[in-house]
Amino acid sequence: MIVFDLTCAKDHVFEAWFSDSDTFEKQAKAGTVECPVCGDCDVEKAPMAPNIATSKQRKGLPADSGAGGTPSPEHVAQAMKVLRKMQNHVESNFDHVGKKFPEEVRKMHYGESEHRNVYGDATKDEADSLRDEGIDVSQMPWQRHDA
Repeated sequence: MIVFDLTCAKDHVFEAWFSDSDTFEKQAKAGTVECPVCGDCDVEKAPMAPNIATSKQRKGLPADSGAGGTPSPEHVAQAMKVLRKMQNHVESNFDHVGKKFPEEVRKMHYGESEHRNVYGDATKDEADSLRDEGIDVSQMPWQRHDA
């Protein structure tokens, strides 16, 4: 799986998972990749670069963002809504492998098992080790269903 930063025509930036770059291109052309914020299907890969805000940039934050750049409750609620939508997508379209996640993705990476979309549990050290081996993994905060 590859994670791309994407942007819609309304400049919302979000992440999405794809088997490979060609899969993204095909789905984007077909209009099946949707912005989780506004539903726009006109999406493209976003430029990926670190963004370190300088003190001058922080001063330009919108008034409703809160003191010191703290997000407003509305922004937090919107972020939680997007996170829930991403989690629902993963749960509906990926196989949950639990604590066997590092083992399963290694098997796929080294051709010992067939590729499939999986999610599961890994410690920070396990995730770092997978990345060191050239295995692209992403971590996301997981919301409890009863929360």
